[in-house]
Amino acid sequence: MSNSASKAIVLLSGGLDSATVLALANQNFDCHAISFNYAQRSLSEINAAEKIAEHYSVSHQILQIDEGVMSGSALTDESLDVPDFDEEDQGIPITYVPARNTLFLSYALAIAEVKESQDIFIGVNAVDYSGYPDCRPEFIRSYEVMANLATKAGVEGNKLKIHAPLIDKSKADIIRIGSELGVDYATTVSCYQANELGEACGHCDSCQLRRKGFEDLGIADPTMYI
Repeated sequence: MSNSASKAIVLLSGGLDSATVLALANQNFDCHAISFNYAQRSLSEINAAEKIAEHYSVSHQILQIDEGVMSGSALTDESLDVPDFDEEDQGIPITYVPARNTLFLSYALAIAEVKESQDIFIGVNAVDYSGYPDCRPEFIRSYEVMANLATKAGVEGNKLKIHAPLIDKSKADIIRIGSELGVDYATTVSCYQANELGEACGHCDSCQLRRKGFEDLGIADPTMYI
């Protein structure tokens, strides 16, 4: 992307969705990717994020959130087991991380102001979203309103936009979009408890939704499973 392009901040977890969002954003924006070490169970996703950012030749920043800030989740507390996929479970799962996207977007918002960017991209999804309240359209809309009320840029008329281009897409839709853009999904890590090599368990909610997406498209799943 040329230096004349508008700047965008892209939340990049290293997973399938965020890699697709970066590929989309990088078409029209000069992207700065940000990832987080928040004491999550699987740090291999950060390694994946670094590879993805390098592939797209975008600047990449890894931010540290202290251990304990987002505790109480099976993704941040190894004393809690990551459950296997349960199609019938309609409640908010134990893998929900307290205020994760609220905190992530707050960091992105600050960085956007510093870099004079009016665009933030996030890969939240309300179709295959596992019941997380901070992946819903109403959350994104409300956060955008708040962001424009809370910042110097917003008050001065430089309105900030939070882009969630995958929010109404199925996992198969997302994989189709990314495949058309040349996303290498073999480099992405979606598993809630991937090992140090990035190998997936194949049983958790995220693994099952990811696998189903490839199956629905009828294309080979490039995921490395344990």
